[in-house]
Amino acid sequence: MKIAASGGRRRRAGFHSAIRREVPIRTFNDWNSPPPGFCEVDMVAHGGTSVAGSFIQTLTMVDIATGWTECLPLLTRDGSLVAEAINRAQSLFPWLLRGVDFDNDSAFMNDVVVPWCRQQKLEVTRSRAYKKNDQAFVEQKNGAVVRRLMGYGRFDGVETARMMGRLYAAARLYVNFFQPSFKLKEKRREGAKVIKRYHAPLTPYQRALAHPKVTAAVKRRLRDQYRSLDPVALLAEIRATQDELGNRVDRRAGQARCLQRACTSTAPATAATFAKTLGKTVTAGEPRATHRRSRRPYKTRVRMPSKLDPHLAAIEVWLAEQPQLTALAIVGRLSEKHPEEFGTRQHSIVQRLLRALRRRAAEQLVAEESLGDATTAAPLSGVVDGSGYVGPDPPTAPPTEQAWKATWRGQSVDIASTAATAPSG
Repeated sequence: MKIAASGGRRRRAGFHSAIRREVPIRTFNDWNSPPPGFCEVDMVAHGGTSVAGSFIQTLTMVDIATGWTECLPLLTRDGSLVAEAINRAQSLFPWLLRGVDFDNDSAFMNDVVVPWCRQQKLEVTRSRAYKKNDQAFVEQKNGAVVRRLMGYGRFDGVETARMMGRLYAAARLYVNFFQPSFKLKEKRREGAKVIKRYHAPLTPYQRALAHPKVTAAVKRRLRDQYRSLDPVALLAEIRATQDELGNRVDRRAGQARCLQRACTSTAPATAATFAKTLGKTVTAGEPRATHRRSRRPYKTRVRMPSKLDPHLAAIEVWLAEQPQLTALAIVGRLSEKHPEEFGTRQHSIVQRLLRALRRRAAEQLVAEESLGDATTAAPLSGVVDGSGYVGPDPPTAPPTEQAWKATWRGQSVDIASTAATAPSG
C-alpha cells in the first residue's frame, strides 16, 4: 500500500538502519553475570516541556556487575560528542571498559560511534526496539540519579553544561561510594506470580571490593579514595551546585518575574553548618533547587449566593422539629411553597446543606457534652480495674431472678424463663 501510494517508488533506507542491523542485539536475559567493564549506555534529555531547539543531554553509563554509575553532560545529541564522552568515562571508571550496550537512538547507531567503539576494542550491542526492559540497569539510574539531581527543567548553554559537570563530579563520588542499592539475585515464575529475590543492599564500591574479577591494585586504589572522602561535604557541594542550577531552570507561563527571589542560593558556608540542616529542610518540601517551583499567589474564592439562603431559617426549624427529615422531604416542602423556584433538581444542593447542618450540630453536641463532663464529673473510688464501681449492673450481666417480659406480635414472652421460645412464622 505504501509503495502504491508513493507512485511505485520505494523508500530508501538510511545508513542508520544498515549500522543498526549489523549491531547484535542483547536482551535483559543475555548478560549472565558479566565481569566489571560491561556497561549500558543511555541519554537523558533536559528539554523541559519542549524538544524544540538545542538543549543539554546527559550521557549515563552503568556498569552491570557493580552498578557503578557515571554521568556526563553533552551540549547536543552528536555522535562525535558521544564518542568523546565515552572516552572521558573510560578515565573515570576504576577498571577498563569491555563493552557498551546502546539503545537504537541515531546518536549511537551511526558511522562515528560504532566504528570508534570497535576501534577501542569495545564489544558493541544494542537493545530491541521499543523494549525498555532490555536496558533496565541504566533506565533505573536515569530516574534514581539523573532525574533526582536535575529534575525535569530545560537546561542549555555552555555555562550550564559546565555547572552540570561540576554537579556530576560530586554526585559520582557520593552515589558510587556512599549510596547503597538493591540488585536482583534471582527471579522465577510460579504460575501467574513472579517471585524475585535480591542481594543485600550494597554500594557500587562495596560490590567492586567483593567482586573476584577486580584486581587487587584497583581495590587498593578504591580503598585509599574512600578514606579521603567526606559524604557530608559531597552532599553540601551537590546542594550548592543545584542552587546555582536552579536559577537556570526554564519557568514558563509568566513565572520569570519571581525567578531571582525563588532561587536565591541559601547554601551553608561550611559542611558542619550544612550537616545541622539535614533532616529538617525535607519537612518544608523539596529541598533541591532544580525541583523547586515558584510560589503562586493564592486566589481567594468568593462564595456565590445560593437559592437556599433565604429559606435556611425555615429548614433549621423543620430539622429541629423532625431531625429525621430527608433531602427529598425538604425539597418537597420547598416546592409546595415556592413551585417556581424549587423542584427535584435541587435535591443535591439540599443534601449538601443537610450534611453541613448535621455536622455542625454534632460538633456542638460533642463540645457541650465534653464541657459538661469536665465540670461535673467526680473521680471514682477504687483502683482502675473496676473494683470500686458501685453503679448498676452493665447490660451484659446475667439476668436476675426478676422475670422480664416483652410483647412480640401481641403475645407476652417471658425472657427470663429458659423454656420461653419465640413463636415461629
